[in-house]
Amino acid sequence: MLNMPTLLRRAATVAGVLMIAFAASASAADILDDWATVKPPPRPELKPVTLEGSTTALLILDMMKAGCGARPRCVATIPNVKRLHDAARAAGVMVWYSLVGSNGMATPADVIDPGFMPRDGEWERQGGPDKFLGSNLEEKLKARGIKTVIVCGTSFQGVGIGTGSASAQRGYKVIVPIDCLSSEDPYMEQYAAWHLFKGGPAVVTSQVTLTRSAMVKF
Repeated sequence: MLNMPTLLRRAATVAGVLMIAFAASASAADILDDWATVKPPPRPELKPVTLEGSTTALLILDMMKAGCGARPRCVATIPNVKRLHDAARAAGVMVWYSLVGSNGMATPADVIDPGFMPRDGEWERQGGPDKFLGSNLEEKLKARGIKTVIVCGTSFQGVGIGTGSASAQRGYKVIVPIDCLSSEDPYMEQYAAWHLFKGGPAVVTSQVTLTRSAMVKF
């Protein structure tokens, strides 16, 4: 049996260790303390992709006159989305649009550019970042036997991450042409691209390929 002095010494030792641990945790920096010193990771690697038109869907999300038109970075993506849209149409790719704005009464005529307006049956009024929720998107993809989706639209940190992640978690390969997605500012695009490339959960990043519109072939 331990005598009282031994017990007291051990108790004092344990108390000292706990005090040191508490002091260390209390003084540890958090991300706000480190904010100015954090360096961005290396640029993601972009890869060319060749896709089968019959099993691919192009998603053009929330690219409306009101929202996209007020964002210079979104306006800059219009030629890239148009080029990808035209190539996809020629290859027989399924095209699907989400329409937002206009107090829930958006129509195909509200899409930012008439060169890639939806056709009948290709669109749904659907807000929020995850376009699978409350829409016919999954039904449409399954009906066409789609295996790969290309995500375009605004915002990158909204529909890009939201619908891109939701697609990956449903088992679809996800193609992210970074010049066809936009945000309110460059930092939001940067962290969205990194999240989909490497920063997000493995179930997402393992299914995502970052590319540019000119690197996509059918």
